[in-house]
Amino acid sequence: MSSSILKIASLSFPWQTMDPFLFCVHHLDHYPEGNAQMGPNASLAGRQMGSDFGNKDGWSMYHGQTIPGFPSHPHRGFETVTIVRQGRIDHSDSLGATARFGDGDVQWLTAGKGIVHCEMFPLRHQDQANTCELFQLWLNLPAKDKMCEPHFTMFWREHIQTVRHVDAQGHATEVLVVAGHLNDAQGLPPPPHSWASQAQSDLAIFTIRLEAGARWTLPRTPHAGTKRQLYYFAGQSLSMAGQVMPQRSVIEVVAQDDLDLHNTGSDAVELLMLQARPIGEPVAQYGPFVMNTQAEIHQAFEDYRRTEFGGWPWGASDPVHPRDTGRFARHADGRLEERDAEDGVQSFIEKRRPKFTGV
Repeated sequence: MSSSILKIASLSFPWQTMDPFLFCVHHLDHYPEGNAQMGPNASLAGRQMGSDFGNKDGWSMYHGQTIPGFPSHPHRGFETVTIVRQGRIDHSDSLGATARFGDGDVQWLTAGKGIVHCEMFPLRHQDQANTCELFQLWLNLPAKDKMCEPHFTMFWREHIQTVRHVDAQGHATEVLVVAGHLNDAQGLPPPPHSWASQAQSDLAIFTIRLEAGARWTLPRTPHAGTKRQLYYFAGQSLSMAGQVMPQRSVIEVVAQDDLDLHNTGSDAVELLMLQARPIGEPVAQYGPFVMNTQAEIHQAFEDYRRTEFGGWPWGASDPVHPRDTGRFARHADGRLEERDAEDGVQSFIEKRRPKFTGV
C-alpha cells in the first residue's frame, strides 16, 4: 500500500465519516414521471411506506407518503450541508424560511439550538423521468456553538467556483469547490458559527470528476492535524497514488501529501472529498440531536417537547411549492432570492406570508 493511503474500505450506508463529519449519504433516485400531486405516477404497493429506503424500482419514498422526501423533523447541535446534483428540493422550516433549490445548488443549514425543517423531492415533470441526486452531510458544531441561533444559507450554483484542469493528454478534471479553497478558487463563506468558518478548521468539501483517461494531482494541505477522506462512488477504474482502488470505496489518505489520481477506465470517475481538522470533543448523539453529553441529549428532547423549537408555521408536515415555481429562497427575515424567472414564486410567497412567524 502506498504511504499516502492510510485505509481503504467498502462504502457502507450511510457512508463512513471522521470528526467533524457525523454523517454522509448519497441519494440517487430514478423517479418516474410525476402525477398531479407531484408524487410518482406509479404504484406504491410493496413499499414500507413511512420508512421506504429499499430503492425498489430504482427509487425510494423515504419518509414521504405522497411526495418523496423527509417531512418535518427536528435537529439540534450540528449542521446539514445538502449538495443537489440533479433534481429539485423543497425546503421549509420553523424559522419561516422556505426554498426550492437544486441542479447544482447547495443548502447549508445550522441547526444550532434547534430547528424543525422538511426536505421534499417534488416530481415536477409529468412527461419525463424525475432523477434526483444529492449528497447530505452532517457537520458537527463545537460545544461553544451548539446552542447558537439557527441559520439558513443558500449557495447558488452560479456562485460556486469550479476548477478545471486539462492534463498533458488533453483529458479534463473538474472540481467543484463547495467549501475551502483549491488554488485560486474559494468556497463561499459558511455560516458564522460553523466549524468551517474557523480558520483553524482547514475544512474543505470538493466533488471531483475525472473524464476517461484524466490524471490530476490533489494538492496537499500544509496544516498538521488535518484529516482527509475520498469517496470513490462512480466509475470503473481509478488509480490513486499508483494503487488501483476498489470500486465504491472510501479511502483515508495523508492530507499532507500531494495525491495523484488517474482514471484508467473508459468512463468518468467521480469522487467526493471531505477534509478537516477534527473538533476533538465528546459526541453524544441520539437520532436528530448531537450534543456533547447524554444530559444535553435529554435536555434537547425536553426542549423540543416543550417548545417544538418555535413551532411549525406551515399547514402540512410536507409542504411543497407549485409545480412551475423556479429556484428561490425566502429567508426568515423576509429577504427573497429568485434565481429562475418562472411563474408562481412571488404569488406563492404572498399567499403564504401570514403563516410565517415574526413577519
